[in-house]
Amino acid sequence: MPTSRAAALGVWVGVGARDEPTELSGVSHFLEHLLFKGTATRSGREISAAVDRVGGDMNAYTMKEATAFYARVPATELALAVELMGDVVTAPALRDDDVEAERQVILEELRMDDDLPEDRAHSLLQESLFPEHPLGRETAGTAESVEVITAAEVRSFFERWYRPSNFVVAASGAVDHDEVVRLVERHLDGSRRRRGLGRGAKASSAASRPARLAPEASPRAVAVLRRRCEQVHLALGVSGLPHAHPDAEALELLHHALGGGMSSRLFDEVRDRRGLAYSVYSSTASYVDAGTFTVYAGTQPAHLDEVVGLIRSEVAKVIESGLTADELDVAKGYVAGAFVLGLESPTSRMARLAEHLSIYGRVLTVDEELARFRAVTSDDVARVAHEVLGRPWSAAAVGPVSAKHLRPLLA
Repeated sequence: MPTSRAAALGVWVGVGARDEPTELSGVSHFLEHLLFKGTATRSGREISAAVDRVGGDMNAYTMKEATAFYARVPATELALAVELMGDVVTAPALRDDDVEAERQVILEELRMDDDLPEDRAHSLLQESLFPEHPLGRETAGTAESVEVITAAEVRSFFERWYRPSNFVVAASGAVDHDEVVRLVERHLDGSRRRRGLGRGAKASSAASRPARLAPEASPRAVAVLRRRCEQVHLALGVSGLPHAHPDAEALELLHHALGGGMSSRLFDEVRDRRGLAYSVYSSTASYVDAGTFTVYAGTQPAHLDEVVGLIRSEVAKVIESGLTADELDVAKGYVAGAFVLGLESPTSRMARLAEHLSIYGRVLTVDEELARFRAVTSDDVARVAHEVLGRPWSAAAVGPVSAKHLRPLLA
């Protein structure tokens, strides 16, 4: 992006929450926090000050199948970003004291999330859709698992998976490819990886991709967390499609038309026409071997039956008749327009490069990605609506409601 004055750099590590043993649930998220606490050569404050000094930012997030670390800096400071990122992901100190301090931060984060009933409804639904499978677990783990993870276990998990062979590095903005390659070879070669690692870090052979087993257990029908709050937070969902499924684009367009935008059926029917919810929407998530399609609505307990009935009615209409030509056209226009607008940001372009390499093993061109959406037909949407939305639905709710009340609404 030669006219930009910024540069964005990301390192995607090919391990995430679904790759953790049950007893280490949350360790990937734990590491995400700890890598900014200091390295063999820099304290945590020195890392933060170096980024602040140039007006940049540096952050990370944990996903089900990867952990992403990224920095955004003025383009003239690209070398600094690569050096800092290399230090963070190859030579973290992972000191015992830092582990204990960050443990308390993560426990507070878990408590904060638990206070958000909308988030809890989604996590309950995830557990119901993927019972007894790591995809159904909270990405950050549980208070019980985080409290007992040891510093030695954190270091061993890092040593096993945080290797250059398991990294995808992406850069965007006013950057030169050859310069990025030179800097990456210098700062992310992994030669410093054992500096500063304390007792308990075990040597291991070079990491390959984590072995992943697809979910097999049937989804659970209903999960309810009774709480005293003003609304019932309702999440309904079905198993969706994996990343590379040929109908992934059709499902994305169906999602937008059903509940993904202000012109969607659910927004129009539940909020605009009847005023039964402030927040109502659908969403999709995809993994290497699974996926989800979900609908959320927050409403007063007295309106719950009507809202569930409206959602089920709109879903049934889509299964029976698909989308109208106009709905499909609007959905295509929105997805294409939002995608193109997102390309204006170096950070979003960097993330797109990393995600494509992680998922597909190559970067799709912009025109190729747009062509995939343009090629979707009404028959494609009708087929995916019948296939996906026709599956058994699960429901999760947080609020003043019981499973006994909710279950008959899904029958």
